[in-house]
Amino acid sequence: MKVAALLALGGVAALALAGAEPLAKLALATGLPRLAAPLLKDPAVRGVALYRAGDHAGADDAFRRAGRGSTYNRGLSLAATGDYPLSRAYFDAVLFANPADSQARENRNAVNALIPPNRGEANAAGRIAATAIAVPGGSPVDEIKRLGRPLDEGRRVADAEWLQTLPDDPGEFLRLRLAEEQQRRLSMGLTAPEEGDPW
Repeated sequence: MKVAALLALGGVAALALAGAEPLAKLALATGLPRLAAPLLKDPAVRGVALYRAGDHAGADDAFRRAGRGSTYNRGLSLAATGDYPLSRAYFDAVLFANPADSQARENRNAVNALIPPNRGEANAAGRIAATAIAVPGGSPVDEIKRLGRPLDEGRRVADAEWLQTLPDDPGEFLRLRLAEEQQRRLSMGLTAPEEGDPW
C-alpha cells in the first residue's frame, strides 16, 4: 500500500516537474479536452483538444495557425463551423497530396453534398451572362470575356432556327471534326506533318 502511494506521489511530482505540456497531453488522452486545451502550446495539438471539447471555431483558428501539417484537421473544423466550400478545398488539398486517402475522400464527398450546386445566369442566347465594360472610344464587346476567350462579334447563335438549317450528315460532321482536330494538333506541334509522296 505504501509502495503504491509512493509511486503515485512520484508520478505526480514527475508531471509537475515536466511542466504543463505532458499534463495537458495526459488530460487529452484521458478524455478531458477542456482541461487540456489551455495548457497546450502546439497549435496542432491544441486544435485537437478544442475540437474534441466542442469549440470548433477555436479549433479552426488553432489549425489555421498550425499550417500545412493540419490540413485534414482544418477541413474537419471548417465543416463543423459551416464553411463547406473552404472545407471541400482543404480535403481536395489532402487528396492532391495523397489520392489514396479514403477518409479524406469520404469527408470531401459528405461536405460536397452540403454545398448547393453553382448555377450561372444565362442570357436569352444561351451564353453565360456577362457585364459589359465600356472603354472610351471602344466597343463594349471588346471587353467582354467568356471563359477567358473574347466573344465572337457577328456570329450566329446556335438556336432552334439555326439547327433546322444544318444537314443531317453525321459522316460529314465527323470528317470535319477530325480535320479540325488534326489541324489543332499540328498547330501545337503534337503531330508531325504529313510527308509528301516519296515516289
